[in-house]
Amino acid sequence: MTSFPHLFSPIRIGAVEVPNRIVSTGHHTYLADGAPTPELIAYHKARAEGGAGLIVTEIVAAHDSAGFSSQLLRADAAGTEAFAALASAVHRAGAKIFAQLFHPGREIMRTADGMAAVAYAPSRVPNERFHVMPREMPDAMIREIIAGFAQAAAMMESAGYDGVEIVGSHGYLPAQFLNPTVNQRVDDWGGDSDRRLRFTQEVARAIRLAAPRLAVGLRLSGDEKDGLGLDGNAMTAVCAALAPDLDYLSVTAGTSASLGASVHITPPMGEAHGYLAPLSKAIRAALDIPVIVTGRINQPQIAESILASGSADLCGMTRAMICDPAMGAKARSGRHEDIRACIACNQACIGRAHKGLGVSCIQHPESGRELTFGTLPKASSAKRIIVVGGGPGGMKAAAITAARGHHVTLFERAAHLGGQALLAQQLPGREEFGGIIDNLAREMSAAGVSVETGRCMDTQTLISEGPDVAIIATGAGPYTPNLEIDEAAHVLTAWDVLNGANTGKRVVIADWKADWIGLGIAEKLAASGAEVTLAVNAAMAGESLQIYTRNHYVGRLHRMGVRIRTHLRLFGADEDAVYMQDVLTGEHQIIDGYDTLVTALGHASDDSLARSLADTPFDVKLIGDALAPRTAEEAVFEGLQAGWTI
Repeated sequence: MTSFPHLFSPIRIGAVEVPNRIVSTGHHTYLADGAPTPELIAYHKARAEGGAGLIVTEIVAAHDSAGFSSQLLRADAAGTEAFAALASAVHRAGAKIFAQLFHPGREIMRTADGMAAVAYAPSRVPNERFHVMPREMPDAMIREIIAGFAQAAAMMESAGYDGVEIVGSHGYLPAQFLNPTVNQRVDDWGGDSDRRLRFTQEVARAIRLAAPRLAVGLRLSGDEKDGLGLDGNAMTAVCAALAPDLDYLSVTAGTSASLGASVHITPPMGEAHGYLAPLSKAIRAALDIPVIVTGRINQPQIAESILASGSADLCGMTRAMICDPAMGAKARSGRHEDIRACIACNQACIGRAHKGLGVSCIQHPESGRELTFGTLPKASSAKRIIVVGGGPGGMKAAAITAARGHHVTLFERAAHLGGQALLAQQLPGREEFGGIIDNLAREMSAAGVSVETGRCMDTQTLISEGPDVAIIATGAGPYTPNLEIDEAAHVLTAWDVLNGANTGKRVVIADWKADWIGLGIAEKLAASGAEVTLAVNAAMAGESLQIYTRNHYVGRLHRMGVRIRTHLRLFGADEDAVYMQDVLTGEHQIIDGYDTLVTALGHASDDSLARSLADTPFDVKLIGDALAPRTAEEAVFEGLQAGWTI
């Protein structure tokens, strides 16, 4: 008997029976260009084999004017065979497969060759986030696009897909027709609520005629969470009006049209688990078709609770399965303690996609790389492996190396595993980052790694252990350049603050990297009552972070009254003034009347042990911050690579 009876019960969507309620919702993977590739097929196959009931593949352009980027999937005759191969792989693994059909309308930045795009929308109303002024669609073009949706659906039916999903969420074209602020037409496609519904209704009906075997769904933001968007009440009425033409509705939130509302496209860890369930519950009560809900549902028990409460019929758990493709299988077999929980850092999933790179996960870099790292090879002979350093990189290296059959001992000088992740989890809204420690520790335990904490490994001790290979993952510490600091100045590092050092009431934070650290320290100190100025050596606070994550946390600082100053380089401080330089103009800037200066100026590698091992008789591999200070993503990936190659 499963512990999750709702989650693992089948459900019928139209004529399609889905084996369980776990959904991998449509998302940009950047593993395809034009049509499914072997990489994309392997990616979705892993999630179907891992227990997903329904795979929704990424967007298929419905019209030539829907060119979002060169990575979009297109349904055409040349690509049908590749789509068929993808559908077949998912079906063999026991899951159903739907395709997203898409037109962005005005939510488009550039064409595939980098030129500014000509965007089309219901009316000539500009996009706020991308600063695009669209052309108003003529009637003939609207009808072409509707026909394009139908043609794309027919191609997916011929490829063996089970259903299609119209993407009307996040301010894309159907949502633009629904929104009276964006749709200012007075013809058959706008002017009152019934005519604003018409485009989406016509798309659904055209799909029915062109692909009668397919289930037809619609993805909508149940609340666009933007002053110019549709709220929950308006969207509930819209969903009820559209439901007769649909087999299901997929509920999310937010809109791509504004910086604040776009955060909900891929909500960061600052949002609560399952936070959209109340929204979907209200919509579900008005419908008689199945409802999927998304929004930080990263564990089966969260999904089970949402389903049991009647808030939804299925749960989108996309990032949960990027982090652990086998989540469903583990939950079904009672191994839910072995599930690697997503921490919503957004770094290697949507963060890589926004860079045009293949999707992955900082905790599980095998994701998106299934053809390279999907099957772990056993070592030809067992070796004695020493890993020095128990941060994320060292932990991953130890887990992979031991899983391949080597004898592995990890030494960590601190009392606890985790390295800098122990500090990161102390930042406000960043608490879940500590999950990476628990998840990697579990991997090490399952692989049989021997762990010794509180052991400082020096050169002679390591040599005396007699390893065949030493993996050095000793991390990094705070970097402080040569600065003009008066003896009377009260200066702390960000690490000092997180380790409990006291600050005064007026704090200046000098933030060189513009990442989590400056933002988090600013919020932590502001929450304690300090008056905080965050001075960043960048164009904006959090500049190096994924955009949704950055905007979420910068918004939190705005609400707390943190003063943010940009383009500033620290060069000194005395008892009551911090001296900076504007990196654009070279002008000196003085911030006076402060009590404490907190520096977040990057990291310096702790590589002294590695440098002392140049002439040892065993192989030495240097990974993570000990090699060069970067992020947990690089550390864990290099741990995977090191363990794979020994």
